[in-house]
Order: sequence, then structure tokens, then C-alpha cells
Amino acid sequence: MGKLSDHIQEADWKSEKHAPVINCEDSVVKGEFFEVEVSVGKEIPHPNTTEHHINWITLFFHPKGEKFSYQVGHYEFSAHGESAEGANQGPVYSNPVVKVSLKTDKPGTFHALSFCNIHGLWESSKEIDVK
Repeated sequence: MGKLSDHIQEADWKSEKHAPVINCEDSVVKGEFFEVEVSVGKEIPHPNTTEHHINWITLFFHPKGEKFSYQVGHYEFSAHGESAEGANQGPVYSNPVVKVSLKTDKPGTFHALSFCNIHGLWESSKEIDVK
């Protein structure tokens, strides 16, 4: 059985389409807003079909030296071509990309989790410095 963490997969996003990619500056200015983008399928496009898609991305920030992480946001993707006419016949398809603006006074690590309806949970991380 094990823990949930035993089932979270990691890989280099350059070779694995399921791994979330965290894109932001390596160093940010203390107390100033900056943007963080998280996407799935940056180098290798992930399918976005009724049968195979990314359901959600959650972004966390763990300040250096602190015990707990903080949830920045949870983003759901609900449009995968579903339709009354059948699978992949719908007029709307979402793309698993989110952009958020935030600020912090502490350096730390972003952690992103994504969920593929077929291939499960995937995680990646990125450290930032604060000046």
C-alpha cells in the first residue's frame, strides 16, 4: 500500500511529457511580484483528448528553513473535447498551462504536481533565491 509519495513520479521534462515544468526567474526581488508559469508537455506535447489528458496542476512554495509548504494554487482543466456527439467531438479543449503572479520575502522551492488521468501523479521542483 504505502504512502501517496510512493506513487508520485519524477522525470526530466525534456524527455517526459507528463512532468510539470516550472518556469520563473532563478532570483527575484524581495517583496516584488513576479510570474511563475507551470505547464505540462513543454518539449513533448501531452495529449489533450477525452481519453488521455491532464486533470489538474497544483503549485506549492516551501520557504527555505521552514517546516511547511504553502499552496499557491490548484488549477483544474475540464475541457477535453467531450461532447454529446461523442469523445473528442466537443468544441473546447484546455491546455495544461497556468501563470500566477506572487511575491515572497524568502528564498525557497516551488513544487508542482500534475495529474494525468492515465499515468497518475507527477512532480517537479525549482529553487528560487530572493535578493
